[in-house]
Amino acid sequence: MEDFKQIAHRFVKEHFGSRADDLAPLASGDWSRAYSFVLDGRDMVIRFGAYVDDFKKDRAMGELSLASLPIPKVIEIGETENGFFAVSERVQGKKHLDELDESEMRVVLPQLFDALYELQTLDLTGTQEVGLWRPEGTGPGWGAELLAVAEPRERLAGWRERLDTSPREASIFDAGVVKLSELVPQLPEIRGIVHNDLLNRNVLVDNGKLTGLFDWGNAFYGDPLYDHAWFLYWWPWYPQWQGIDLQAILDQHWDKRGGPPAQMKERLLCYLIHIGLDHIAYCAFRERAEDRKRNADQVLTYI
Repeated sequence: MEDFKQIAHRFVKEHFGSRADDLAPLASGDWSRAYSFVLDGRDMVIRFGAYVDDFKKDRAMGELSLASLPIPKVIEIGETENGFFAVSERVQGKKHLDELDESEMRVVLPQLFDALYELQTLDLTGTQEVGLWRPEGTGPGWGAELLAVAEPRERLAGWRERLDTSPREASIFDAGVVKLSELVPQLPEIRGIVHNDLLNRNVLVDNGKLTGLFDWGNAFYGDPLYDHAWFLYWWPWYPQWQGIDLQAILDQHWDKRGGPPAQMKERLLCYLIHIGLDHIAYCAFRERAEDRKRNADQVLTYI
């Protein structure tokens, strides 16, 4: 039986012929596998996955690339025997954001926050009707989207049943949903773009500069503060960054813009709870007991 690298190699040769060469595996996530290769003399990446909407989001976001926030352009999306593929330009970088040490992170993180802020000033109409991104006035509002964390999900089939095998974490999850439902009516209806996965090897850095932000499969329309909450939530999981005052970096970010946005404390608390609930469900689905417990313990500190 062929392993996946052999399948990928065969597909690339059949699809691109002599135009393609030098296929090599890259870091892959839970929803897709990635390979570098050369196509028509250019460095490219091909990814294989089961969800074409993820690749369509990447294509939409590639059209919004900024000098401060390079987003690789998607050249082609198509079908394979068992799913879908996407070919995109390869962005270069020596390290992923997750791999930076304290001194490097102090330099890069303010750049990332500034670039994400700049992204929200662009015309985002081209991203509408892609995956979770719907035109204004259609589909549930922001609060309803957040509360959907407790509902069944196509990608996480059976997550609740698996969570129920751990009564302590299940009860914490339910208490978190109650708290979330109390908070969401206070949220403003904001329609920016949230990446929602800024760690997990999705940001490339080279010599103190952002060189690429990719994998928009988890992205959605919502409050851009959610991406700030993402760092606040995961910060304790990265021992190498504990000497950095993340809150001070966030405060400086908002000081440059005349002060923090309205209801920032309440909004961030809501998103911290949501991130925790989302990952309790995810870890239950993946049967990652240790991470499920750690996320549940962290949610307890918010509720």
